[in-house]
Amino acid sequence: MASEVEKAQAAAGGEYKEETIFSKIVDKKIPANILYEDDTCLAFHDVSPQAPTHFLVIPKKRLAMLSSAQEQDAALLGHLLLVAKEQGDKLLKNGYRVVINNGPDGCQSVYHLHVHVLGGRQLGWPPG
Repeated sequence: MASEVEKAQAAAGGEYKEETIFSKIVDKKIPANILYEDDTCLAFHDVSPQAPTHFLVIPKKRLAMLSSAQEQDAALLGHLLLVAKEQGDKLLKNGYRVVINNGPDGCQSVYHLHVHVLGGRQLGWPPG
């Protein structure tokens, strides 16, 4: 299986050219272990966790990456972080890390904006 770096390099492009695994989850074409859902976003457990607790928060709007966000996306971006905070506070009492990968060098392998929330163990620094 390819490493996350290899997946990110292969996925480089930064635009919606086809459905992604996350758009299929939003459209209910594939299942996910959903923690939270509202009109604008979903939070669900990552299928390949990198920490004891690892979930994602994604917008339902098809926004490829953080670099694609515009001024009109400010409220959506804030909402994603608030949902990450609310779910993180609920699941992780000793803290957590919030990560947004952006582009190939940022190790983004799925071009649908997503916020990682990781915790449940002592995380190291620097992260990469």
